[in-house]
Amino acid sequence: MLDLYDKIQDALKVIQAKWNKTPKAGIILGTGLGGLVEEIDEEASFEYTDIPHFAASTATSHRGRLVCGTLCGVPVVAMEGRFHMYEGYSLKQITLPVRVMKALGAELLLCSNAAGGMNPFYNCGDIVLIDDHINLMGDNPLIGINDDRLGPRFPDMCAPYDHELIDKALGIARKEDIVAHRGVFVAVAGPNLETRAEYRFLRGIGADLVGMSTVPEVIVAVHCGLKTVGFSIVTDLCLPDALKPADVAEIIAIANKAEPKLRTLVKGVLTEYAGK
Repeated sequence: MLDLYDKIQDALKVIQAKWNKTPKAGIILGTGLGGLVEEIDEEASFEYTDIPHFAASTATSHRGRLVCGTLCGVPVVAMEGRFHMYEGYSLKQITLPVRVMKALGAELLLCSNAAGGMNPFYNCGDIVLIDDHINLMGDNPLIGINDDRLGPRFPDMCAPYDHELIDKALGIARKEDIVAHRGVFVAVAGPNLETRAEYRFLRGIGADLVGMSTVPEVIVAVHCGLKTVGFSIVTDLCLPDALKPADVAEIIAIANKAEPKLRTLVKGVLTEYAGK
């Protein structure tokens, strides 16, 4: 059985055979948020199933493609859809693309998701810059023997999201008249949504948002030395005393409608970071 390092190298060879640039950033696009790829000047693309050791994306509205090219003149590699624990994949499988992005030369990870809003000051369609997170998935992608070539045994998590870039994103939001907050994201395994009691618990431990992704990728990003910015779009309100049944089609529609705002912030942060 190949170890993680060898799997990364296998994927790297296939990508670099068609695209030999060094990306400045990696981008992960979550539920309903794949539209940003339309603005990438595409130079190569790969179905996930054509990249060695990548999983297949089975989640609703996740295209399942890796797109390489330039965005705002900056070389990037973007995941049009991601993998989830609830699809049956291990966290090591889910986070392999992040390690491949790092191996390609990326310095920055821009990660987006659709999330349930538990903070009563949030509204559907608002964007939240993830300031910190809570891992309640019951697993961790770093469990097992550590390969020092990939990162340290005990990575520090005092600031998994880059505060300077969060401030820049919020500044861009104010300038563009986009409603944006900063908040704490909690990740759960899914695939079911939460009960009223669970929402009360999650809010009580300090979470503003809940979702089923992002945290594993960010843990690995920290492990391998990537700066990270996380964006959540609030697609449903999870207020236990006014809870309604979730409608997946409506969640995706809200994400699609809010996606242009996400594009503006992602492009703004990327341009600021690259100094263009």
